[in-house]
Amino acid sequence: MALDLRLQLKLSQQLVMTPQLQQAIKLLQLNSLELAATVQQEIEQNPVLEEVGLSQEQEEEGNDERGERNEAAESLADRVSEVRVDGGENILKEIDWQDYANEYESLPSFRNRDDNDLPSRLDILVKKPDLQAHLLWQLRLSSLTSEEEDVGQYIIGNLSKNGFLEESIEEIVEKIGCSQAMAEKTLQVIQEMDPAGVAARSVRESLLLQLQRLDQGESLAAVIVRDHLHLMENRNYPGIVKVTGHPKFEVQAAIDLILSLDPFPCRQYSADEPHYIIPDVYVYKVDDEYVIQMNDDGLPRLRVSNFYRDVLKEGSGAAGETKNYIQEKMKSAAWLIKSIQQRQRTIYRVVESIIKFQRVFFENGVEYLRPLVLRDVAEDIEMHESTISRVTNNKYMHTPQGMFELKYFFNSAIERRDGGDSMSSVSIRNRIKGIIQKEDPLKPLSDQHIADIFKKDKIQLARRTVAKYREQMGIPTSKLRKKTRL
Repeated sequence: MALDLRLQLKLSQQLVMTPQLQQAIKLLQLNSLELAATVQQEIEQNPVLEEVGLSQEQEEEGNDERGERNEAAESLADRVSEVRVDGGENILKEIDWQDYANEYESLPSFRNRDDNDLPSRLDILVKKPDLQAHLLWQLRLSSLTSEEEDVGQYIIGNLSKNGFLEESIEEIVEKIGCSQAMAEKTLQVIQEMDPAGVAARSVRESLLLQLQRLDQGESLAAVIVRDHLHLMENRNYPGIVKVTGHPKFEVQAAIDLILSLDPFPCRQYSADEPHYIIPDVYVYKVDDEYVIQMNDDGLPRLRVSNFYRDVLKEGSGAAGETKNYIQEKMKSAAWLIKSIQQRQRTIYRVVESIIKFQRVFFENGVEYLRPLVLRDVAEDIEMHESTISRVTNNKYMHTPQGMFELKYFFNSAIERRDGGDSMSSVSIRNRIKGIIQKEDPLKPLSDQHIADIFKKDKIQLARRTVAKYREQMGIPTSKLRKKTRL
């Protein structure tokens, strides 16, 4: 069969995502902090955009009434021409950056003081010390030779984030080229540092190091950790009494001491920074109505520069390429402002719909949270489910009942046997948590027993469903929750 080239016309429809539409979708799924960072980046890249404060807006309103806006634009143009570089006569004075920290660092409020008394900008830079920095500081204070200090730095550099040594002595000797005695001695020095239990090779060794720091290295607690830790993990306390031959009260005291220790003592030096949540929406109850207030704190107020508007006017004297460039930036700035306004309106409508569906929750709390899916809100405000999903992603609402993520209000339904209103999975989990908190610690409830409690209230809940919700909340099984007294 011969191959030939042909021309063929085909009519089809497809969705084309313009850059402006992609930007609007991106802004819709950002939270307040991310939106503020994105807007600030756009201000830096687009010279047409300006950030305006409230006082400036009021001043502009007064200027509009007095007809002074054109004069302000002319004065701005004059100021721009003054700093223009023309043959070297108006060249700005070059700053000696090497001497910047000494000459330009003084604050106005400290001008009468001696410059030597002023703190350097380097003195106010603060970094949270991590585990490696804390150990290296102690290593430099130890009486070690330079070779031992090199071995110590290698050991500290190979500690995990929980402070465990992940290499054996043989591997350290092979990679560093030191003797085994030097490696063991240096490791012992590091294990004596703060925090107790650092540089251990297992949880068992970490607990033993902490007991040695408490002068309990030869105690019954150390014997249990060293030889019978598996019995303690399974809460087989009678088995510990049997194998150790000690009285019940001594075994109980030893177990209490072990439980007071931290198997991961180095987590306090974690480099993970706390994640602070700033609500995107505030909901207040005023009389019998709920008022929605968007959180605009930290979000710059944007406007299109009047100076560049005047450049586009006829008779401005600007070149054609300049006008085309400014025109493109004008369109980009106008679309950004429009997208932000549309984002705020969409979030407002979604929150308004959530309040309508979950009003009983706002009145009484988590136990009255109703089942809700994205489709319900989408049909209520006549938007697509994907839009609702983007709006509720990583955004938080401050309510009279506390701080909640918008996705928190969307959950599946649990049917009732008596035909009553179905319950949300969130309220079911909250009730399971309450039942477990009120149980007898000596006789904890099993998953089947909890399911039977719901059955008495005509709620269809299987044992495996109780186990799934319990695991989602991080609650251990009844066997591990049991508090045994010898």
